[in-house]
Amino acid sequence: MASGIDLVVIGAEGGPDRAFGGTAQAAEGARLLAEVLPGMCFDAGAAGSRVTVVDPGADANTMLTAVREAAARPGRWLLVCLVGQLVADPRGRRLALVTAGSTPDNAYRRGLAWDWVVSAMVHGDQEEALLLVDAVADKDTWAALEHGGGEDGAGELLSYSRVPLWGRIGRYAPGGRYTPGRRGRDAVLPGGQGSFGRALTTVLREGVPGAPAAVGPHDLQPAVEALLDGGAAHEAGGAGAPPNRPDTPGVRLLVPPEGGRLLMRNRAAVRGALAGLSLSEELLALLWRESAPTDPPSA
Repeated sequence: MASGIDLVVIGAEGGPDRAFGGTAQAAEGARLLAEVLPGMCFDAGAAGSRVTVVDPGADANTMLTAVREAAARPGRWLLVCLVGQLVADPRGRRLALVTAGSTPDNAYRRGLAWDWVVSAMVHGDQEEALLLVDAVADKDTWAALEHGGGEDGAGELLSYSRVPLWGRIGRYAPGGRYTPGRRGRDAVLPGGQGSFGRALTTVLREGVPGAPAAVGPHDLQPAVEALLDGGAAHEAGGAGAPPNRPDTPGVRLLVPPEGGRLLMRNRAAVRGALAGLSLSEELLALLWRESAPTDPPSA
């Protein structure tokens, strides 16, 4: 059985046009995901991961090539991360990730088409695939996602995706204040505070107390949701503060399916297991973990 994980991280900058201000922190969000995700894979770790970080100013062909090359390598898992701003085609049926140098007139034609990415992942040589999405959509694209749920609509791409999805898509109003669920704050930007990427990396770094040492994406979802749209605000609101649910206006959460063999390390469980050990025992435990085989028992 092939081992390891192929991770492709794309944080696309849309350029100086104000309409694509939702990409302002996409590169930083991509960098953070590329930094944290590899070492969190339970039976692979950083040593068993192949990571490709695409330049934020790259064109769509370069981005797609990176996905296709990763998909062609045999492995256990293919993870692709899309961070930035989505745009719909004029008929509201297809989606693309806005790329550098785009204008309102050509953004869809220049962008990285969602269909291309999904197709490459579906035909990949990995046993499982997962598409992570940290994105925003402007008014017209949001309308296509919200009301285009028919057989040929853009909403269908999210509701019945050919690959599992995990992430958050928020509505973006250039120069405005669209505030889903809260007042007085600008929209959450991909890669910024309150975004999916930030929430996921925080949960992975801190762990989930009480959860097993190895957890899947679906197990992590409640902890990630609690930090979306600015988890500090939920904390300030007290125990009764409403969570960021999929039906929150202006926010669409992409919840990963249950099951699957992609497991992430739960650092909180490791800390809890070591808490009662003496220093020498801690060192022995650390040495054991470092020397243990990366393949799971069933491999």
